[in-house]
Amino acid sequence: MSEKEEQDLPMNDGPAKPAMREALVAAAFELFLERGFEQTTVDDIVSLAGVGRRSFFRYFPAKEDVVFPDHERSLAEMTEFLESGSGEEDPVKHACDAARLVLRMYAEQPSFSVQRYRLTRKVPGLRAYELSVVWRYEHTLAAYLRGRFADRPDGPLRADVIAAAVVAAHNHALRTWLRSGGESDWVTEVDAAMAFVTGTWSDRPAEADAEGESDEVVVLVASRRAPLWRMVQGIESALGGDTRQA
Repeated sequence: MSEKEEQDLPMNDGPAKPAMREALVAAAFELFLERGFEQTTVDDIVSLAGVGRRSFFRYFPAKEDVVFPDHERSLAEMTEFLESGSGEEDPVKHACDAARLVLRMYAEQPSFSVQRYRLTRKVPGLRAYELSVVWRYEHTLAAYLRGRFADRPDGPLRADVIAAAVVAAHNHALRTWLRSGGESDWVTEVDAAMAFVTGTWSDRPAEADAEGESDEVVVLVASRRAPLWRMVQGIESALGGDTRQA
């Protein structure tokens, strides 16, 4: 065993592992952008990172995996979130909220996410790999929804269709954000996309929106001897504006 390989053997020092993993990802993307994905080898990556091949394969089964280093963690977080539900929540909204976690993962590293998006657009093999990752998210959402719709005759069909809709809406919001170079408001994008899904598929009444467009009850307390115009003025004040028409 070479001296370099001995240095790369697993250590008990926990914090060093994420640092090495991040160094491999950074080195890989630097080379991908400089030379191209197909022209970059694992040996090139470990050489630039200053580690041995063992270190690379300890974290990534293949070169493609280094392009998507955060999806295993994201998938685990989504699964944990789905399982954390009480069973009383709206299953469609819960699935949409789970999908938000994935977009948040992208938004945590905007520069890296935009670089990855541009890279995957150029490499057919990476696009195919990305589709397999997306399928795992959709499969996880569908499994959760199948459990929630188990008592419905159309449960399996409904679960699969809604899971596909959640993923499609998420991807629409994600692509919109990525095409802006990570400059647009990703929260607004995903909120609009998920509101479309819940508005289309949820069986439960929609909650009042953020702008408060809901019926309100105004109670006015006034003296019985107060003139009508003063009562109208009080109502207008409570509503926050002049309701009289010109």
